[in-house]
Amino acid sequence: MYLTRFLVNTARQGARRLLASPQAMHAAVLSGFPRPEDHTRDGARTLWRVDTGRDRQVVLYVVSPTAPELTHLVEQAGWPRSSEGWETRSYERLLNSLDKGQRWAFRLTANPTRTGRRRVDASTTQRFGHVTPVQQVEWLTSRAERNGFTVARQTDGELNLVTYDRQVRRFMRNRGEKQVTLVMATYDGVLEVEDPELFRGALTRGIGHARAYGCGLLTLAPAQINQ
Repeated sequence: MYLTRFLVNTARQGARRLLASPQAMHAAVLSGFPRPEDHTRDGARTLWRVDTGRDRQVVLYVVSPTAPELTHLVEQAGWPRSSEGWETRSYERLLNSLDKGQRWAFRLTANPTRTGRRRVDASTTQRFGHVTPVQQVEWLTSRAERNGFTVARQTDGELNLVTYDRQVRRFMRNRGEKQVTLVMATYDGVLEVEDPELFRGALTRGIGHARAYGCGLLTLAPAQINQ
């Protein structure tokens, strides 16, 4: 597995087009792999997420079974004359180092949903997005155990977790098809590893739905002391 960091040049028209459409970004990311087996394998798939930093820097993160070739993205949405381009590192060292009881700071952009009956046809079900902060937090905590972790608590007993960039995105998958409506939320917090094997699966397969559209990628950083 590999983790790639790509710096997006938001001044470019191509970059703005990709950022406006999760479908277009998904296609651009997969174009970095010559064969289907390079981006999807048993137990692993290609995940991506777009982050905007406090300095307004926009970064595309990609986790994938093989290392991508992103020259086309540099030409379309990057910095062609810069040495920055993109950086890809092996993810295996981190995955192999995971152990029960470890605490990590994490970030996750997800599609928090529930399954319910259709109003017009109660015999069929569909997914509905959770739109309130409380619902979105409950969605994550209810899925933590099955993914091998728990959300840590602060010294005051509250969850060490914040949600932000809560939004509803609408875009066309393909011309002439029905519009896609996607509820998204980003989570920052601290987690504790409970089951390393399940947790590795969460990191390599993603969490929740809409993983093709920039959701589900969980990334880690060293947790601050005394969390």
